[in-house]
Amino acid sequence: MRIAVDSSLCEAHGQCGVVDYELFPLDDDGFSAVGSAREVPSGEEATASLGVAACPARALRILE
Repeated sequence: MRIAVDSSLCEAHGQCGVVDYELFPLDDDGFSAVGSAREVPSGEEATASLGVAACPARALRILE
């Protein structure tokens, strides 16, 4: 499983980082630094799903 951010949609709410800052890092301005295809470590799939769902701007997505 991989996660990705659409940087054009990210509004720096930071809710993904609240779920798990290591999985959903933020840059110095509070925008997502996930990138276009971040690998989700084994066993962290549920946390990744929570972080994606926490984004109010729907900027994050799961890549199967």
